[in-house]
Amino acid sequence: MSDATFTFRVDDGLKAEFTNAAKAHDRTGAQLLRDFMRSYVAQQQETEQYEAWLAKKVEQSRASVEAGNLIPASDVEARFAARRAATRARMASPEDGAAMDARSCQGS
Repeated sequence: MSDATFTFRVDDGLKAEFTNAAKAHDRTGAQLLRDFMRSYVAQQQETEQYEAWLAKKVEQSRASVEAGNLIPASDVEARFAARRAATRARMASPEDGAAMDARSCQGS
């Protein structure tokens, strides 16, 4: 790896504060700037990968819709209404509630 010089202007006060903050953590300003640059590049690569993944998922979803693979909203609502009712019934049941309380206390 060849080294390159990166030169830029910065306010004197900011430079002094940055240098002092770096020294307080036994680091040089150059070390921290290199760390920041690596972190920034990695973050940008992750963002690009996520955006590519998301675009692929959106395209798959659009293709699925085009192929007619849809579930009517009323079916989805009915399905989850039944799940909510079952959950509420379990929560209201004294036996299940007591069993849930006993299980939650075992971890303490």
